[in-house]
Amino acid sequence: MSRSARAYWLRSPGHGEIRDVVLPAPGEDEVLVRTLWSGVSRGTETLVHRGQVPRSQWDVMRAPFQDGDFPGPVKYGYLNVGVVEEGPAGLSGRTVFCLYPHQTRYVVPASAVTPVPDGVPAGRAVLAGTVETAVNALWDAAPLVGDRIAVVGGGMIGCSVAALLTRFPGVRVQLVDADPARAGVAAALGVEFAAPQDAREECDLVVHASATGQGLTRSLELLRTEGTVIDLSWYGDRRVTLPLGEDFHSRRLTLRSSQVGTVSPARAHRGYAGRLALALELLADPALDALVTGESRFEELPALMPRLASGDIPALCHRIRYED
Repeated sequence: MSRSARAYWLRSPGHGEIRDVVLPAPGEDEVLVRTLWSGVSRGTETLVHRGQVPRSQWDVMRAPFQDGDFPGPVKYGYLNVGVVEEGPAGLSGRTVFCLYPHQTRYVVPASAVTPVPDGVPAGRAVLAGTVETAVNALWDAAPLVGDRIAVVGGGMIGCSVAALLTRFPGVRVQLVDADPARAGVAAALGVEFAAPQDAREECDLVVHASATGQGLTRSLELLRTEGTVIDLSWYGDRRVTLPLGEDFHSRRLTLRSSQVGTVSPARAHRGYAGRLALALELLADPALDALVTGESRFEELPALMPRLASGDIPALCHRIRYED
């Protein structure tokens, strides 16, 4: 029996389309998943949409179940929540998260899906990949009780980091963004908000997630002497200029990168599966619904992606619905 599906492809930079797909029958250790929701990872996926993945990063930036190659045609994405229609007894009928692109149904190894905890709604579970990035960043950053912390950049990643930091005892955390509309999201997450020029200085730690040179420069300015910036931004093929000739050395500042493609060495023993399972557990907090700022039907993706990429829709996580 043939199984059909539909998938969103980037045909060429700036131009997407929906294609028909014929699925294989799932093997003994595989699952057939029917998608309920997927999420657009706005930072990375809009760079892919615009064709701004540098050639040197084509292999590094491959999604786990990507088809095609950059700059296109390519099927790209990694925030997918669905129901297992066929598979091992322990998974059949379960709601699961998978690092799969935007597609109505798909077949993957059973080991590639993670059950969504009962207390986490399927629609919120699309944030698992984003919260997983935040978990990895905090493993890298290792904040301490009572730290003074700023998160510069109020996108999906920055807001996720700020939300998790509110759970640390005695930590003062401030979300910093140039867009005053982010104040409402910060309030929903229980986080103090400030414009860049008004942000508190003398921070022990700054987590940078604005993907701009201005944001990274401001992050360094907010540090105390011997403080640390953890940079989560991915700049694609853009170059960033920093004032490292000023007090960067005299104040002994540290700039470190963090990237979700590798589990933080501080928690390498947890592995990818353990990190993702923890992210899904943390999504039991309903405050994280504030990160979902829009919703569209799967069929609207070809028209939606250019609007997200241009900023016409100023979304955090834009959720894709597969069923009415």
